[in-house]
Amino acid sequence: MQPVALLLLITSLIAALLSGCSASPTNFTESAPGAVRTVIDAEGTEVQVPEVPERIVTLSEPTLDGVLALGVTPVGTVTGRGQSAVPNYLADVAADIPILGSVAQPNFEAIGQAAPDLILVDGTSINNNPPVIEALREIAPVVYTGFAGGDWRLNFELVAEALGMESEGQAVIQAYDDRVAELREDLGEYEGSTFSIVRWQGGSAALILNELPPGVALLDLGLARPENQDRIGRGHSEPVSLENLQEIDADYIFFGTLGGSSVDNPNAGGSADISGAEDALENAVSTPGFTSLNAYQNDNIILVDGSSWTSTGGPILMNSLIEDVAEALL
Repeated sequence: MQPVALLLLITSLIAALLSGCSASPTNFTESAPGAVRTVIDAEGTEVQVPEVPERIVTLSEPTLDGVLALGVTPVGTVTGRGQSAVPNYLADVAADIPILGSVAQPNFEAIGQAAPDLILVDGTSINNNPPVIEALREIAPVVYTGFAGGDWRLNFELVAEALGMESEGQAVIQAYDDRVAELREDLGEYEGSTFSIVRWQGGSAALILNELPPGVALLDLGLARPENQDRIGRGHSEPVSLENLQEIDADYIFFGTLGGSSVDNPNAGGSADISGAEDALENAVSTPGFTSLNAYQNDNIILVDGSSWTSTGGPILMNSLIEDVAEALL
């Protein structure tokens, strides 16, 4: 399902869920000018934020994704991990948002010129870097929404709280849970099969494990990982040496790439989309041992968009992942 369609689906489900609640949605027009409230961020810091933020800057994929899922367009964001523009999976809905640096190197001057009244960051962008956080706080209130490898739901809930949209946020999560329950039942025929998620980049493989969004999506859907992959990793893809290439094997492999780019060199070239995965598979096939994998032998290599399947994000990403699984397996 395309991002625009996902956003429309999420929006319609939110409206339906909120209409059944006894509490009314927040009436932003009643807020007094200059009114503030306190948000306690993921690090335990008390942050005074505007009652109704109007100029939001997002400095990571999860915060950009979360804001868009709530129907809010930020005044600026950063490039996706290993990409030179917004994350490819959000390109249809975020391509016109001004870029204010890369996910690893925000442009402080550009952020200041955007005149934000709220900045959202997390550990996938600015991880354990207090000087950077303090520099951003000289520009606007900063809410640190979550940690690398942390629960996407908690990250998103803090995004929603920072925007004063807690009810809408819960409706987004409920819509995801409802869709998961539906698909989980449909995917029952795959009980007993195993599923691997592989990022292929620069001629080598890395595994996406259970803590990252694609791993969470598979677990939510009741799809099993191989025993060696059924664990929590370090919050990012875990490299596998070519000598141990069999560690990536499973009955099915979801296979993607972020091209030749990296966080440190986002303009190195390559593509994150399906065409990039096709090129990466050509490279993998020429690697000794790859064609001996069970998934390859059984034609069960499933090509995926690396910007969603080998990186991180929020509820739009999670909905995209479960729909990709449904399209591939049902």
